[in-house]
Order: sequence, then C-alpha cells, then structure tokens
Amino acid sequence: MIEPGRRPGSAPARPATRTPVIDVHAHALPMPLLRDLAASGHADLAALPEGAITLDPRLSGLVGWSRIPVAPQQYDVAARLVAMDATGVDAQLVSAPPFVFGSMCEDPGLVMDVTRRVNDALAEFVATAPDRLFALATVPIGHPEATAELVRCLDRLGFAGAAIGSFGGGVELDDPRNEELWGELSARRSFTLLHPSRASAAERLASYYLVQLLGYPVETALAASRLILGGVLDRHGLVLCLAHGGGCVHGVGGRLNLGWRRKPVARTTPELPADYLSGLYYDTAVFNGTTLRRLIEDVTAGHVLLGTDMPFDLADEVPLQTVSELGLPAADAAAILGGNVQRLLSIDVEPVTRRLVG
Repeated sequence: MIEPGRRPGSAPARPATRTPVIDVHAHALPMPLLRDLAASGHADLAALPEGAITLDPRLSGLVGWSRIPVAPQQYDVAARLVAMDATGVDAQLVSAPPFVFGSMCEDPGLVMDVTRRVNDALAEFVATAPDRLFALATVPIGHPEATAELVRCLDRLGFAGAAIGSFGGGVELDDPRNEELWGELSARRSFTLLHPSRASAAERLASYYLVQLLGYPVETALAASRLILGGVLDRHGLVLCLAHGGGCVHGVGGRLNLGWRRKPVARTTPELPADYLSGLYYDTAVFNGTTLRRLIEDVTAGHVLLGTDMPFDLADEVPLQTVSELGLPAADAAAILGGNVQRLLSIDVEPVTRRLVG
C-alpha cells in the first residue's frame, strides 16, 4: 500500500548516515518448503506461476483453501536481493508468514512437523546471502515443544531471533503453558517479532480481504492486551516487536486504562496498561505518515524499527521515503532505519556500497 504521491520503482533517497538499513518485517516461503507442503497435500502450487498458492486451512487459519499471494521474492533469493537493492534495504530479518504457523490447528503433531520444516528451510534460504539475510525462528505458541524448537533454531541453526503468532495450541499468549517460552526468550534477550496469526470471527471478515486489513490489526491489539493484563510483561523482560506498528493497540490504550481504573477484574498490573506500550518495539508498517509520527511521539524513535512486510502486496515499497518524509532529526531517522536493530541484535551488517540508479 502506498500513500498518494509516492512513486514505486523510483530510486530511494539514501540516508546521509551510513547506518545500515535493516528491515525487521519481511517474509519468505522457500521453494523446498513449498514443494514439501505440496507433496504432503498441504499446499497447491498450481497457481504459483501466476504469483499465488493455496494452503491447507489448518495451517493458514483462513477460511477454506484461500488464495495467498506468493511473489518470486518469497522463494528466489536472487530476486529478493534485487528487490532489496531497489528499495534501499541492506539487510532483512526474514520470518515465515503466519499462513504456515498453524495457529488454529488442532493437530499438534502437524504443527510441530511443519514448524521444523519451515525453520530448516529458512536456515537454508538465508545461508545463501549470510551478510544480508538473517532468520527469525518460527516458534509455535501454545505447544509444549516450543521452547525446544526455539533453542534448536538459536543454538544449532544460528537464527538471529524469533517470530511468534498471536495464538496457538488452543490457548492465548498469557496462558501458563507459554511461561517456559517467555522465560527462555527473556533470559536470552532474544529479539521477537509478534505477528498476528489469526483473526477472531474470520467468517465475518472473509470478504474484502478484511482478515488482513482489519482482523490482523485488531488481533495484535488483543495479543498485546493479554500480555499486559496477564502479567507476562511484569514477569519477563521481553524484547518484543509488534508487527504493523502494533495494530490498533495505541488507539485503545486510553480505554484499557479506563478499565484498569474502574473495573477490578482488569486491575491486574501495578502500572496503567498503556504505560507498558512504551517498553515494546514497533515496526513502521502502518502506511500513513500521520500515524507513524504519532507512534514515534508515543514510544520515541528508539522503539520504532523499519518494517516493510515485503514481499507481500500489502507492503511498504518505498521504506526510505516513508522515514525521510517524517522530517525527523538525523539521529532518530538513523535509529529507525537500522541503528535500533543493531543495538538489539548481535548481527554484523555492512551497508551496501553500490549506489542505486533510477
């Protein structure tokens, strides 16, 4: 999605600073994984030449075998690097899309099997461009084996961090079943991208692409609210980044505070619920300059990270322009474009030296 007046495909303006530009919200579906899912009957790749696939609804969480856009950059590293160069991005934290999380799946064996295949495929994918692509482990919320899979990915596969869904294994994020995982993520100070992975009342959202357009932002707000009111953020020091700028959570912060003051059942935390929001991190994928400026005002530039949602069709295709148009001080812009990520993760990224041409 692009704001009026933007020109996708034109050369992005490089920031004056040479802080690397790092995209924390980018997805991949490597070809070995797609073929594997197709062979096991969980995917139909017939429409892949047209830029789409269908997935088993047990994995995707969508209504039926819904059509999912899959651009070549999802599975072709060379095409991906060309696209990164065209948008001025030096490096990406690559995560699987939520359509393979199995958040609503009632078969735990299937979820864990697919999760391990996803992570193995991501490890091979980023290994082809180790100076520019860094993997985030798919970690199945709500499953007893989640912590072991996280440890495998971080210690054996060399992943940079983790990506989690907003629901899984039939339980919410604040369920006691997830305490071991939160503890491990906290102890390691592991960067974690929280991506919405389902939508409540999906049948009501089945039209007009509303699952993604409306359901996902609401789901992120729900997930954050459960983490706050469930005391997870009091018990654990998480390095947690909410996708899509946190969805609509900042819009309901005042209402959460009102409930904390007036409803005893909602007074579960020592601080006002909205106060916890400034301790989280957020990507820039909100697609509106006014909204992004307000987010930065609310949480400071030190808690906002560049995120595009590439290479899906609902992505920021001009991320450098998105930040430059805000007119921020140079230090704040540099922090958002990559400085914050370098502070949070121990990854070595060098700026791409070649200049882009129009």
